[in-house]
Amino acid sequence: MILSKIIDIIESVAPLERQEEWDNSGLQVGIGNADIKRVLLTTDVTEDVVEEAREKQCQLVLSHHPLLYQGLRSVTGRTAQERCVIEAIRSGIAIYSAHTSMDNYLHGVSGRMAEKIGLGTYRVLVPQPEQPGYDVRTGRPTNETQYGLGVIGKLPQPVLFVTLLAHIKEAFGAAVLRYIPPKDGLVQTIAMCGGAGSEFMEAAIQQGADVYVSADFKYHGFQPAEGRIGVIDMDHWVSEHFTREVFSELLSGTVETIVSEADRTVVRYWTGE
Repeated sequence: MILSKIIDIIESVAPLERQEEWDNSGLQVGIGNADIKRVLLTTDVTEDVVEEAREKQCQLVLSHHPLLYQGLRSVTGRTAQERCVIEAIRSGIAIYSAHTSMDNYLHGVSGRMAEKIGLGTYRVLVPQPEQPGYDVRTGRPTNETQYGLGVIGKLPQPVLFVTLLAHIKEAFGAAVLRYIPPKDGLVQTIAMCGGAGSEFMEAAIQQGADVYVSADFKYHGFQPAEGRIGVIDMDHWVSEHFTREVFSELLSGTVETIVSEADRTVVRYWTGE
């Protein structure tokens, strides 16, 4: 399949105009008319991931986090980022990243988080300006806001907060969770945001969430939650690695995809056990 056609599929749900101003989603390395037979799906682009793509004869690395956030001043191999670019070009591997373009899609990063814990229905937490649109999954007109950061929805029935903690730890494969307990022991309305989403906690509170789930909370980011909302904080990579499933489903039936085995969080946790 031609690379440009694969990009069209990704951008049909995660158009580049929906990414945040500071971001660099899109084609990182490669040319649009490249022939792609196999795609490696990953959260991060690392040297190990690029080497894995070469060994498994993948012509495209499709990632969530961009390899390049800012322009390179040189490509000499001094940094891991430069070495990834060199090896990708040398091996004929294209790299495309759907970062905040996919974060801002209702059924993208945060939507997949919601589905993993059983939120039957959910909506965007912090909407982007929306034009009249359609559901990109069905092609039918919709009044549902399709783009924005985070989601909020309800569990089928209230559960104990400790039960939710255990469920999230297992569903996401989290080594550890940090948390602030909610006002009440039973919770049902859950807000979630993949990646570093502490800034949207107030939106979750204003919209009646019992618990807000995200990543990368700083200590002082936790403090305003006490007595107002429960907070569950997890590793950044752990909150977003299901994006690979979204990629796989989008490309199903069009090109062979492989989930990277080298893709992993770089953070390690000492539990004393």
